[in-house]
Amino acid sequence: MARLKEIKSRLQSVQSTRKITSAMMMVSSAKQKRAERFIQHLRPYERTLQRILHPLLNGEDEEQLPSPFMEIRPVKRVALVAFSSNTGLAGRFNEAVAVKLREAIGDYQSLGKENIFLYPVGEKITKAVRKMKFKPREGYTIIADKPAYNDTRQLGKMLMEMFKAGEIDRVELIYHRFKSTRTQELIRERLLPISSTDLEQEASKGAHADVEYILEPDRNTLLEQLIPKIVKIRLFAAHVDSVTSEHAARMTAMQIATDNADDLVDELHLEYNKLRQQSITNELLDIMGGSFGR
Repeated sequence: MARLKEIKSRLQSVQSTRKITSAMMMVSSAKQKRAERFIQHLRPYERTLQRILHPLLNGEDEEQLPSPFMEIRPVKRVALVAFSSNTGLAGRFNEAVAVKLREAIGDYQSLGKENIFLYPVGEKITKAVRKMKFKPREGYTIIADKPAYNDTRQLGKMLMEMFKAGEIDRVELIYHRFKSTRTQELIRERLLPISSTDLEQEASKGAHADVEYILEPDRNTLLEQLIPKIVKIRLFAAHVDSVTSEHAARMTAMQIATDNADDLVDELHLEYNKLRQQSITNELLDIMGGSFGR
């Protein structure tokens, strides 16, 4: 009887846990779908901005850099921006970001700890940075859950000002790029300096090379406005990608947990019924044994 009570208690506990994981799965699914719709609208906008660059990058003066943000110089100081979530229960989502960040720090170890600037976005990666014995340059825990362009724009503006002033020579992003509910690709990419080759290749997709454009007001003014905007949009897109991937990873983790709970409930039901049947059989045998004893 004690064993039956133990199994029954565990069964109730597992069923309660299953309700929680199932609810979390549905909430994450709803959030992921909203974020996915948002990023599906953002990516075409980002690509369109890059395509606008196509006629601008092919200016008459090829020797002069189109923008100071394209200047490639020896890396003496680097800034790493890593995106994670504020909460857990998302599988290896946050751990993978921390591993990638640790790898990036290792690549720049020769610069010295004081020349590696870390900008963690999210509570989990902020804690990981502190465990690495680094002090986060800024705190972006509040903005991690709900990406807003104004927030990431301020971060992008600060990084561009530092790059332009020569305070940093390179900026890299570490985040998950959302591909599907089951697939999120961990990315480490350069934000600054902008690669003119990569940017032009992306900009040329779908662009019409045989079309002549009339530029108004002029090429330099347009580049001065457009390139910083593209940098900020890329940073914002990385943030949205990370949040969308987080919801997808949590939904997947909770679905696996719910499925495992279902399997465990079935096993406990089976074990409970076996023990109950065995208990009833033993009681019948005792009763029958007592009758024959008379």
